[in-house]
Amino acid sequence: MKVLRIASRVGLAFGAALATACAVGPDYQRPTFDSASSYKESTDWKPSEPSDVLSRGPWWTIFSDDDLARLEARVDISNENIKAAAASFDQARALLAQANAGFWPTVNASVGAQRGAIGADPAHTTINAAVTGNWPLDILGQVRRSVESNRASAQAGAAALAAVTLSAQGALAIDFFELRAQDQLQRILDEIVAAEQQSLKIAESRYHFGVGARADVVSAQTQLLTSQAQQISAKIRRGILEHAIAVLLGEDPASFSLAPSAMRTDVPTVPAGVPSTLLERRPDIAEAERKMAASNAQIGVAKAAYFPSLVLTGSDQYSSGTFSQLLRASNQIWAIGPQLAETLIDGGLRRAQVAQARAAYQTSVATYRQTVLSGFQQVEDEIVTLRVLEQQAVIEEAAVAAAKEAESLTLNQYKAGTVPYSSVITAQTTRLSSEETALTVLSTRLQASVMLIEALGGGWNDSRL
Repeated sequence: MKVLRIASRVGLAFGAALATACAVGPDYQRPTFDSASSYKESTDWKPSEPSDVLSRGPWWTIFSDDDLARLEARVDISNENIKAAAASFDQARALLAQANAGFWPTVNASVGAQRGAIGADPAHTTINAAVTGNWPLDILGQVRRSVESNRASAQAGAAALAAVTLSAQGALAIDFFELRAQDQLQRILDEIVAAEQQSLKIAESRYHFGVGARADVVSAQTQLLTSQAQQISAKIRRGILEHAIAVLLGEDPASFSLAPSAMRTDVPTVPAGVPSTLLERRPDIAEAERKMAASNAQIGVAKAAYFPSLVLTGSDQYSSGTFSQLLRASNQIWAIGPQLAETLIDGGLRRAQVAQARAAYQTSVATYRQTVLSGFQQVEDEIVTLRVLEQQAVIEEAAVAAAKEAESLTLNQYKAGTVPYSSVITAQTTRLSSEETALTVLSTRLQASVMLIEALGGGWNDSRL
């Protein structure tokens, strides 16, 4: 059609103008962040894993635990928070596609028939067929800034999905190791109860042969009952942790169970690297940075409203009383041309919108900087935790060995009648306390190792955006 040929030529001309046009508003530049050359707490700390361990595959494989690996593989598929983040990411991508649609013209087609009276003609029929087009030309870059903002928002959504996934994986590993610590505590309490049952038999035997006091038997019974109560109550925490793991897997706690198993005794860790690399390794920092870029582009969108809008419109219409004669040249009405529109008075609306966009950008900058600082803090916290607990673990292991030996020696002395039974109770209590403390240190070290890996981004980097 003639109108389409004209529109094509005009479109080419405006397309060339658009290619050389500039976009209003500030071009985005990531704010600089001066970081230290090394982490403060990493001095004299020797991590056990090579520096590239996180690039070798899923981060949890460094723990060499088949049960943990099996559970972690299910988190990425079934966790409801991850599903919600994935849906939000899909929404952001759809908004980007909507913004990209602003570069293209909108073309509509319509066909209709009307019957009515015109003057002396009581039954006049009119048939209409029309094609109309509308093409807002992005001379000042409002659409480009909108696309830029939505693209950054979509990338922020991708980073948010990675952050939620990493958080769920880290929470699962922490709950898993704490659950294994409860399994180990249960074994310790079982051993304590068995030892105290034997001590009770010894006290009863000594009382039976008249070389021991009735008070020794009562004390032994009291100590045994106390330990048995602890043995039972320890199951509460394990059940709660098992339920938490089920929810992280997106399952009903009633249908999930995890069999007891031995707890690992070594604690693998990874080097923290240098602080400057953290800006590219943590998904939450990448999310904050991309939101900052999106806010910056919105300033250009708001400022473009100050300038006139240029829209290319066109229409090609045919009207006839009969369908057979509809497409004749004599029945054609066509039009094409640009429309320039400018808002003259808006009561300060555009100025307020630009101010809002600038304030939103400053908010995103502050949020980004705070996210970076929090990231540095988390790494430092976990390094100092691992470094100090590593030293404490050596002392606690020695304390457990000494407490076991003291318990054995004291029981033998009681059999020989050289010490009262209260000394046996003291030795047994000391042994249990030492083993519980050592177990707590080991569990905390494993959890801190997971949290350090999470603080370092779990092997993620912003090139995945």
